Amino acid sequence: MASQIKACQAKGKIITLSLGGATGDSTFTSNAQGEQFADTIWNLFLGGSSSTRPFGTAVLDGIDLDIEGGGSTVGFAAFVNRIRSHANGASKKYYVTAAPQCVFPDANLGPILNSVAFDAVYVQFYNNYCGVQNYDNAN
Repeated sequence: MASQIKACQAKGKIITLSLGGATGDSTFTSNAQGEQFADTIWNLFLGGSSSTRPFGTAVLDGIDLDIEGGGSTVGFAAFVNRIRSHANGASKKYYVTAAPQCVFPDANLGPILNSVAFDAVYVQFYNNYCGVQNYDNAN
């Protein structure tokens, strides 16, 4: 898969690793755990180094938080800040994005969006009551 990732990047495409999802109960128990996980993600997928890199020599361009379950926001700001710390001064730009539900404020990502910087936010206008499938419902 490394060659396909590199081919897309060579065409100007940004490749990120999405964390979470509709069925992912992603939580941390502390800021320290969030920072430790950021170190792991940095070393496995981004600009760090590890003897185990799932995509070989391919270096992804960032991470995307799609936190839809779990109920706790503890550690996510620390996770983002640690990724930013690693990326600071790197030879390439690394992106941090988020995909909150269109419900405002998003129960899982709202507090994180308010506390740390994101490069882009891709609001999910689907699979929830304010999605485009309900555009004609005033409730």
